This record gives sequence, structure tokens and C-alpha cells, in this order.
Amino acid sequence: MLFLKRLLLVAGTLASAPLFADDVTWPTYGLDHSNRRFATIDQINRDNVGRLTRAWTYESGIKATFQATPIMVDRTLFLSLPFNHVVALDAASGKVRWRYEHRRKPGYALCCGPANRGVAVASGKVFIGTVDARLVALEAKTGKVLWDVEVADGGSAKGESIAALQDSDPLRKSTIAGQSGVGIAMAPVVYQGKVLIGVTGVGYGLHLDSDRDGAPLGAVVGFAGNYGRSGFLAAFDTETGKRIWQFDTIAPAHWEGEFRETTPDGLPLHRDTARERADLAKYPEAAKYGGGSAWSTPAIDHENGLLYFGTGNPSPQMDGTSRPGDNLYTVSLVCLDVNSGKIRWHYQQVPHDQWGYDVASPAVLFDYPHRGKRVPAVGQAAKTGWYYIHDRLTGELLRRSDEFVEHRDTFTSPTPEGRVILPGVLGGINWSPTALDEKRQVVYVPGIHWPVKYTKQRIAAKGDKPAIEYTMLEPQMDVPRWGVLSAIDLVSGKIRWQRRTEQPLVGGVLATAGALVFMGEGNGRFNAYDAETGEVLWSDRLDAGVNAPPITYRIDGIQYVAVAAGGNQIFGYRTGDIFQVYRLKPPPARQP
Repeated sequence: MLFLKRLLLVAGTLASAPLFADDVTWPTYGLDHSNRRFATIDQINRDNVGRLTRAWTYESGIKATFQATPIMVDRTLFLSLPFNHVVALDAASGKVRWRYEHRRKPGYALCCGPANRGVAVASGKVFIGTVDARLVALEAKTGKVLWDVEVADGGSAKGESIAALQDSDPLRKSTIAGQSGVGIAMAPVVYQGKVLIGVTGVGYGLHLDSDRDGAPLGAVVGFAGNYGRSGFLAAFDTETGKRIWQFDTIAPAHWEGEFRETTPDGLPLHRDTARERADLAKYPEAAKYGGGSAWSTPAIDHENGLLYFGTGNPSPQMDGTSRPGDNLYTVSLVCLDVNSGKIRWHYQQVPHDQWGYDVASPAVLFDYPHRGKRVPAVGQAAKTGWYYIHDRLTGELLRRSDEFVEHRDTFTSPTPEGRVILPGVLGGINWSPTALDEKRQVVYVPGIHWPVKYTKQRIAAKGDKPAIEYTMLEPQMDVPRWGVLSAIDLVSGKIRWQRRTEQPLVGGVLATAGALVFMGEGNGRFNAYDAETGEVLWSDRLDAGVNAPPITYRIDGIQYVAVAAGGNQIFGYRTGDIFQVYRLKPPPARQP
């Protein structure tokens, strides 16, 4: 009888265990807290990737800008949809387990569109930050709401308006696509009982739609004045939703900084710092509206208890007249103590930013050979078009890579006639996460070549309308534009290879031990590249832009690759509602 009980106990244990003990998950936004997005599984590799085929497809029914990184744990994919709906899918079959429908606050105006970049899963909960600036915890097994807290007051940011323009100004007839406000785009991350999340849109500027259907963003307009508010990154208790700490991305004192004439790495900024110093007293409340969105999911150094994230542009966007000084800590890579939220160091890539060069792509942690030693490093691919490597304990800049996109009149001021510069407001890279192979010391960066015209307009007073100045950025449509996927050697800073694509790249990269790099395009192509050479080894074409970061995982001995295809409205890429999963097609049977 005792033997039978033991036999039943063993049988029950085996029945509840996975069929294969080597299942591989994707448990957090960047695969792990280093944000490297390098998967060590290699069942799919450069020798057999030609057999990659569609395994299953999920259609969400919501055709809108789709930027999510899915999370795969417990054989379940947790996928955030546009407008913050969440679906749980069987990771092997695609069967829906549950779906959460998010209800926005009545009358809440979206600052920055419907996109969401992912959820966090931990402690039996799914966490999502929302477009109406809330943090919601769902039960992972059922999708039931466990708690829902306000991260920021939606009415705390003043948005720009075209009503300030003269009636004769052609921009008066434009449709507003977005403006300064408060929302959450980043995927949260969980660490030691804390869920970390930051607000976005606080210095977004006035985004105007194109007058052509299916075309990308028409223009971004910046006015001097009190628009937006200060941004922040905060930690919340995973059990209760209680706020534990908050780091404001605008320095509490001395936000004007040193009035730097150059970037920290020595590039001239063409600023009139004498005028800025003279005007400082005119704008005593400028920091209150200072901007500094938190766009990127933090990387976390477990050993040293530190986190790293990037901050956005100062507010008001582009026009620096009403915010003299360096505008600390905007456009910076910031290091905080993960337990207290206290700042350890910051590196401001562009003081007094007037070009929209947010630090948007997530920071990545790795060990770096430097002067004969292995240095704990943090890397970041910048909108300015270079890859920066820092000592992650001190913030010291160890290397700036060669440019991965072309530069033209960078950091020059706008003119009444308009000046075309590169990189533009869309960046040398946008929010797209990179992938980093620490062993080979190479990082894969999806880049953008898209010239932007910067214009400074002054409109004379007329009737009851006072004189007004504004800066306008117009992505150029009548000139060549393209994307470029780069493999950058971290040790030398040199470009190992580049692959030019038909359209500017936005969405994110996956690299694997199978010597493959996966990346999507706005035309619907999803490509696998040879990690050593950049050669395209496989491609599929979907019905919407593939503008989200892909992931990979393994269940029951089968490796899958998954990616969302929903396009991107700002870039003019076709929107859709597709989540596509791939696996290898079995090889043909041998003939007798």
C-alpha cells in the first residue's frame, strides 16, 4: 500500500512537470535585466533558418501602432495590445487563455498615441502602465484586476495649441496627432518586490498629422512658454501598488547647469549662452514644466543595486527660449540606486536640447574589456547617431562609436529659410531596443536616415493675436530616406557591417546563439540576418509593418520566434493587428 502511494505521488509529480525540462522563457522586457536581448538557444540557426515557417497567428482586432515585446513564462505569452488591452495566449498553440479590456478614464486626452511597449510578469501578476497614466496589476492566471493606481495626474501637464497661431498660418488647418501631456509607453520591470515605471509625453511638443492619408507625421511644432510638466521614474510595491520612491527627471536645484558650449564628448552646440544667462531670471518657473519623459525600460545591475534609464527632451520641445541653461537631467543616461531612487550619476548627451534627441533606446549592461581589465559597462544607442559606452559605476565615458548613421549640420540652430539636418527628430535610432552579444563584443543597432527640415518662424502681431515665434520640424518626404542595420564592434567602436533597408528602421532587434539577427521593417518584411556578415538569410512578409521587437523561446524542445506586426502611424507604416509566431518546418522525410 505504501509502495502504491509512493507510485501515485511520483506519477502526479511527473504529470505536473513540463514534458521537457529545458523549456526556455522570455521573462522580462529585455530578456533579462541586462536588456541584452541575446538568446542562447540555437535550434534555429543560420544553416536551417530557411525552413522557418509560420506556426500560428493571433489577430487582436485592434489595428493600431503595435510596439509590444511579449513576455513568455509558464508556457504562456502575455501580450499588451494598443490602448493597453492585455491577452494571455498558449505559447505553443496560440489559444486565448484570457483577455483584459482596459477602460480609459472618461475624457482622457492621449498625449502620444495608443502604443504600449509591453508588460511585466512576476509574483503571479501581470503589470501594465497605461496611456492614461495608471499602473494596473492583473492576476496572471485569470486576467482579473488586483489593483489599479494613478501614476500621474493627467491634468498636470499643459499641452500646446494651434490656437496661438494667426488665422492666416497654414498650420491652423492641421489636425493635432499629439501634444504634451502625461501617459505611459514603457514596459515596466519588476525587481525585489518593486515594479518600476516612468511617465512619458511631458515634453512631447505639438505633433501635427500629414495632410495625406497613410503618410507619416506632418510636423512637430514647438512654442516657447509653460508647456508640459516634469517627468519621473517611480517604484511601486508589487503587492499593494503603493508608491515606494520617485525620482524626478528635472533636477530639484540648479537645473540650468553649467551652460555648456559643447556636448560632454566635445561637439559644439552653437548656443548663445551669454543670452541664456542674461535671460535666466525671466523664467523662474521653467523647471516646473521641464519635461524629461522616461521612455525606456530600465536595465538593472543586481550586484551593485543600480538601475539605468534614459530621459527625454526638455519642455517646451525644440524652442529653448523660455528654458535657459542645460536643463538637467533631460536627454541623459541616468544611474539610480534601485532601492532608494537616489541619483548616483548622470551623463547628459545633449545639454539644452533643441532637436528632440531623447535618450530613448534602452540602456544595456555588459562586461567590457578596457585597458587590460574587464569593466562593468552600460551601453546606449543614441538618437544622435553614436553608441556610447560608460563605466556603469562612475559614468565615465569609455568609448563613443563611429557614427552608425550620416550626420549633416548636427546641433545647428533652425533658420527662417529652414535647415536640413541629420539625424533629425526621429533620431539616428528611435525607441527601438538593440541586441548585444557580450561574448563577441558586438551590438546590433537599427538605424534611421531621414532628413528633417528645421525652421524658426516669427509671425508679426495681427488683430488680437500677439507676435509669436515657433520652431517647426518637418520630416522631408521628397528626398531619399532609408534604414540601416549596423553591427558595431564594441572594443574598437568600428562598424563591422551595415545592411541598408528600404525604409527607416523602428521596432527592435533580437540576436541569438544561432548566429542570427532578427529585425522587422515598415513594409511588412520580417528578416533573419547572418550575425557575422549581415546577409539576409530568410524573410517573410506580413500584412502590416513589423515595428515591434521580436523574441524567441522554447517549449517541448521546439524553438519559436514571435513578433507583433501592427505598423507605426508616426512613420506612416501600415497598421494592423497581427501577432505572428514561427518555428522550423520539419525536414522532408527521406525516401526509401
